[in-house]
Amino acid sequence: MRATAAKVNNNKVAKKLTNLINGEFVKSSSSKWFPIHDPSTNELIAEVPQSTKDEMDEAVKSAKAAFKTWSQVSAPNRSRVMLKYQYLLRENLDNIAKELTKEQGKTLVDARGDVIRGIENVEHCCSLPTLMMGETSENLAKDLDTYSIRQPLGVCAGIAPFNFPAMIPLWMFPTGIVCGNTYILKPSERVACTSMTLAELAIEAGVPKGVLNVIHGGHDAVNFICDEPAIKAISFVGSNQAGEYIHDRGSKNGKRVQANLGAKNHATILPDADKETTINALVGAAFGAAGQRCMALSTAIFVGKSKDWIPEICERASKLKVNAGHEPDAVVGPVISPAAKKRIETLIEEGVKQGAKLLLDGRFVKVPNYPNGNFVGPTVLGDVKTNNIAYKEEIFGPVLVTMTADSLEEAINITNSNPYGNGCAIFTTSGAAARKFQHEIDVGQVGINVPIPVPLSHFSFTGSRASIRGDINFYGKQGVQFYTYTKTITSHWDMNAAANRWGAYMPTM
Repeated sequence: MRATAAKVNNNKVAKKLTNLINGEFVKSSSSKWFPIHDPSTNELIAEVPQSTKDEMDEAVKSAKAAFKTWSQVSAPNRSRVMLKYQYLLRENLDNIAKELTKEQGKTLVDARGDVIRGIENVEHCCSLPTLMMGETSENLAKDLDTYSIRQPLGVCAGIAPFNFPAMIPLWMFPTGIVCGNTYILKPSERVACTSMTLAELAIEAGVPKGVLNVIHGGHDAVNFICDEPAIKAISFVGSNQAGEYIHDRGSKNGKRVQANLGAKNHATILPDADKETTINALVGAAFGAAGQRCMALSTAIFVGKSKDWIPEICERASKLKVNAGHEPDAVVGPVISPAAKKRIETLIEEGVKQGAKLLLDGRFVKVPNYPNGNFVGPTVLGDVKTNNIAYKEEIFGPVLVTMTADSLEEAINITNSNPYGNGCAIFTTSGAAARKFQHEIDVGQVGINVPIPVPLSHFSFTGSRASIRGDINFYGKQGVQFYTYTKTITSHWDMNAAANRWGAYMPTM
């Protein structure tokens, strides 16, 4: 079993989550537990252990032992495990989405999307035999050939965030495992129930004992992953503060680290854009998932007369239904915690004090039947300048910052001057303007009339600048590169070996 029961003050029962070590769901002996609350009610629904040092050591020991055999399993057979896994994920899609909504708060529709985008990566992992192919060149000199192969690194680890409890863990361990590595996953302690379901289905799909292990915890677990010599690579998604710390500490310990960090994604709106399509796109991309997306369009730059559309955006946003994520009419669910709600509201207030106009205020939204939820309604700030705290900080809530520019060039300059480079978008009917934008913009992922340009799984997530640490991106071909190293073999078979001797000089072709 992956969870045991714990009593809650209101006499309901909360799950006490287990670790996954060597194929077994093991109850933790920890004295320190983190609560998981339903963001719509703040009721306790589960408790997560700070895994003990002995438990984390045991997980690594299990992964090290399993690597010896798993790395020798053929690539087609590893892919077949992923084929079974994606089937089980689709079979359980609705149940995973419900569990995800319960602990994270996002709407059921959005939760399904979270799971589906993760499944797409698992599907991509099924093509591993092709992705792992190396290169060959023969007769570089007489009877001499050179070829390269990809081999797994060993034990790898993933540290996942709270905002995508299914998609981002599924970016991590399926790619690492299918490449022949073994894995230690540390879910966010705020949303660990979903990850345990993913792990349970992975075991059912045929992932052998020790190949996937799950440990829980906060800072202590992160430090363990960064410092443990047996762990060769770390994947992380989360805040800049945590990501820079993990990249620095892990790198100093000789590990590969890929870390996707914060964002301030800009949309540039030209006057020739299709008005209805653009407004719909902005409202959905700014306020969907309560703004808790690293690819949310949190800043809109209106060029010229397109600024006249801002009142209509406010009107459209004001009609979005704020409700508990499992309610069928919900469009904007709660944010993850009371602390997150307070931070968002404080940044709105500070932004107004620094000169922003409060065009739509969602701080005092009331949600019937859920008076204790962490709700913030859609909020729009106008006339925001680049030195305003509401622009400089990643608010990570349902807040749209609006700015104005006189030209496309000015909008490009504003976007490029921001330190983050995760994603951006332009809305226009001009091919010339779109091409200029995509060529000159210094951002890793660009949408042209696409508000959230997250690439599909056979590409890679290519955020840039302050939005990433490490030089190899998540999933797709680059994900395979991250979880493998290239071995190059130079081979010489000489039928006249007795007549040819190697000299003491540098060999040349």
